[in-house]
Amino acid sequence: MTSSHSFETPTGSVTETEARRANRSWWDLDADDYQDEHGAFLGDVDFVWCPERLREADARLLGPVHGKKILELGAGAAAASRWLRREGAHPIAMDLSAGMLRHAREAAERSGVRVPLVQADAMALPFADGAFDVVCTAFGAIPFVADSGAAMREVARVLRPGGSWVFSITHPMRWVFWDEPDETGLLARNSYFDRSPYVERDEDGTVSYLEQHRTLGDRIRELVAAGFVLRDLVEPEWPEDHQEIWGQWSPLRGRLFPGTAIFVCDLPKL
Repeated sequence: MTSSHSFETPTGSVTETEARRANRSWWDLDADDYQDEHGAFLGDVDFVWCPERLREADARLLGPVHGKKILELGAGAAAASRWLRREGAHPIAMDLSAGMLRHAREAAERSGVRVPLVQADAMALPFADGAFDVVCTAFGAIPFVADSGAAMREVARVLRPGGSWVFSITHPMRWVFWDEPDETGLLARNSYFDRSPYVERDEDGTVSYLEQHRTLGDRIRELVAAGFVLRDLVEPEWPEDHQEIWGQWSPLRGRLFPGTAIFVCDLPKL
């Protein structure tokens, strides 16, 4: 799931190579801090779609999973894959970061639930055509790659006809606001239509962290171009009893406008 960076003005552009290098390096370095901060919220064996605390156990966006072959992209510590395994699915957890997969192995030892772990790039999935019934991710891969349209096509390639692709991302309208959980995060500062990525660079100019922005329309066009049919667009509401802050996600902002968009898509049968 997404990090807790405080975003301001989008800057610059990056190549796919720069994005890949930055993503791997950042998540390797941040893995321990990320799990310290968010591990309890995500759990060892749970599928939490977003900071709004929507769980797959309640939402069932993937439909019946028993017996299904499922790929989790950007799996992090793979809590969702372990939950899917307990539900009778056959998941594979994939992540670019060795640091995150180390935490996945540690959580497997704690929970006793083990799933195959693969370190790979979402832009070049190391799986055969039609290998999976479902591909899913909670904030993994898609917000970070430079060419998310190509990533969508890779997902379509490894899905069987009739399979499903379900993914959550930061709601695109959040790009308009700085990522602050208090009142300062309620002022519109950036253009929704500016697709420039948010980029952080080291002192020598090397990209150290980035996130990409696409509008809702962009995402739908990417999906359609990859052959998907959009079945649902879920915008989770902030629960009344939920008082935790996760980076820019907070009760104040969450009750005024959406923080997460979940795309539920199908690949038509031949």
